[in-house]
Amino acid sequence: MPTKNELTEILQKIDEPVAEHSRLVRYYEGRQPLTFLSPEAIENLGNRLSTVSVNVPRLVVETIAERLRVTGFTKPEVWPSWLVNDMDTLSSVVHREALLLGDAYVIVWADSQGQPLVSVESATQMAVTIDPATRAITSAVKRWETKDATHAVWYGPDEIIRYKARSVGATTTGFEPVESLDNPLGRVPVVQFRNGGRLMTRGVSEMLDVLPLTDALVKLTTDLLTASESSARPRRWATGIELTDPDDETAEVANPYGEADKMMISEAPESKFGQLPAADLIGYENAVSIIMREISAVSGLPDHMLGLAGSNPTSADSIRASEATLTAKAEARQGIFGRSWRQVAQLIVAIQTGADPASVDVGVKWADPSTRSTAQEADAVTKLVQAGILPASIALERLGYDADEITAIEAAKDREAARASIADVQARADLAQNLEGRGMNQPASLAAAGLFAAANETREGAAS
Repeated sequence: MPTKNELTEILQKIDEPVAEHSRLVRYYEGRQPLTFLSPEAIENLGNRLSTVSVNVPRLVVETIAERLRVTGFTKPEVWPSWLVNDMDTLSSVVHREALLLGDAYVIVWADSQGQPLVSVESATQMAVTIDPATRAITSAVKRWETKDATHAVWYGPDEIIRYKARSVGATTTGFEPVESLDNPLGRVPVVQFRNGGRLMTRGVSEMLDVLPLTDALVKLTTDLLTASESSARPRRWATGIELTDPDDETAEVANPYGEADKMMISEAPESKFGQLPAADLIGYENAVSIIMREISAVSGLPDHMLGLAGSNPTSADSIRASEATLTAKAEARQGIFGRSWRQVAQLIVAIQTGADPASVDVGVKWADPSTRSTAQEADAVTKLVQAGILPASIALERLGYDADEITAIEAAKDREAARASIADVQARADLAQNLEGRGMNQPASLAAAGLFAAANETREGAAS
């Protein structure tokens, strides 16, 4: 059981990045405040422009997350538990959360029937302590609120303790232990998914590099809309017109023509009317293009994903070449997150078999993160199979099929082969019977009987 000070310290770790998490979530959801907006622009726009969202940060997260897809494990017994816990869907949530906030967590425990129970957790509710020598997790805590209390669960290598504070919003005080469970795994059943390549820092959001550039892009877009509202529309002028004299002597004289008037009339012969040229907004377009290219440089997003390409890429090769940096980022994240998924798989097998998690040798299989056309990939894999380099099962993995799809495909191929064999044997039996009907000798009759028996055996084998 942790001491009171140890529990307080780990609970404080949940609250330390709250401000940064809130800022990142606002950008991800497109709710960041307007930046660099001058008082003149606010006055010109009035209440007609409360916010402008150019949500590049979400695009950065989503384009990497969609390329991180776990397709299987080297131990087949892991996959059924993976599917039962909906991890084929929730694994993408883990990746997205880690790319957004820098950290995400997965808890692996046993349900009431002793089967593996996997849950996905957010860094806004969870924290861990790390051994500085081995960088292994030594303890973890999850804290959440209900309508009348605050709950926390402390996870240790030998014990798991549930706490409760009888007040909403409790952070580090008021928690009392209410339940304790032994941990037979000998390891903290919590796995951390940390985004970033450095060792001694907390996980880093994938959006950090583009946040200042996004502010600049929003500023330019806001200026563009302001200019469009105030000067891009042609302005009219009139001379030789007597201004309206208000009844109130303290008030200023007024323009006799309103902003929305469609016709202006004057009986004075010296009156003249005209129109000023509209403002040219091409400068804003050039400035936006510069910022977009800077975003492309630091994020790895190709031009066609940012709307900069004048036309669609001409071929799959050009798409793949333009996405080389993005693909490299996704492959790097596969290496980082793959180590964490391996630990999750070890805990799943340990719960299933009672083995020591450290003794479980298991690997993670990923879908190819690069963009390829279906025809091109199928042609390359087919040639490798024909040359005897790849077996059919590995070829199906290379084409992006998961373990269940590969099993279904192989079963369907076996059924088709059985049906083809039945049809072949039946055709030969019919031929032998036809020859016998034409007065052929006894061996032909025996051959027909043997072929009929072979056909029946083939049918029975296919049915079983």
